Amino acid sequence: MAIKEVAERTGVAAGTIRMWEQRYGFPEPRRTPAGYRVYSEDDVDLLRRVVAFRERGLSVPASLERARSGHAGSDRPSIFGAMLSQGVALTPHRLRKKTLLAISRAIEDETMARAADPFVAAAFQYERNYRAVEHRYRRLAANGTAVVFADFDQINRGSGAPTEIPIAADDAIGNEWAVVVDAPGYAACLLGWEQPRPEDGHLPDSERRFEAAWTMDPEVVRRAAQVCCTLVRRADPELASDYEEVLAERPLALESPAPGLTALTNRMLAYLDG
Repeated sequence: MAIKEVAERTGVAAGTIRMWEQRYGFPEPRRTPAGYRVYSEDDVDLLRRVVAFRERGLSVPASLERARSGHAGSDRPSIFGAMLSQGVALTPHRLRKKTLLAISRAIEDETMARAADPFVAAAFQYERNYRAVEHRYRRLAANGTAVVFADFDQINRGSGAPTEIPIAADDAIGNEWAVVVDAPGYAACLLGWEQPRPEDGHLPDSERRFEAAWTMDPEVVRRAAQVCCTLVRRADPELASDYEEVLAERPLALESPAPGLTALTNRMLAYLDG
């Protein structure tokens, strides 16, 4: 298709598309024998996802990185990126790591207190982050299904323990923090993406900054859980199918978010002020 049609379908001006081609190398149109640019449906899809990230305040390079790695059709997706690129109503905020830890603990505590047979997935970036809270996730796994992602050496499917899925240094999820809980009566997820910046290099570990969002919307949580299954699939297709079957057979959390949101917020405040 011609650039005019691409502009009409994406809402991005033709001049902006040409500028992005020159400055960032995308989109990448083919050239006809006559020298005209022609674009594909994939180009339209990529531009739409970039626009979605731009509307949430990301720079063009950051939006492009998220759009390319974040779509759920990839076998190396970004959980955070997949949610935003699908138009999910999340409002990202810049949060410190210690704040993410507090929210994570609140979600975990609430899950242990009230969720029956939860499906729990969590991304920790580094194995040391997971080992610090492994005892908590063993408790979660004892009452449901749990899978964790970090730079583990190998996949580990211990009985009665969370399944450990290794991630590579160049995986999109390698820059992410996530806690996803999908249970019949309770749903919550925290998604964060760390964009390393030179000016943050001097900060202590607890002050590292993440672009993060959290929600208790059951449909959004289910989507996040399904993206986690996609990540499991490349390491263990059979296990991923088992997880997908677990999710397919259970209903979405039906409770109105208000009561659960109040309880969760109270736990967060207790951690932040404690």
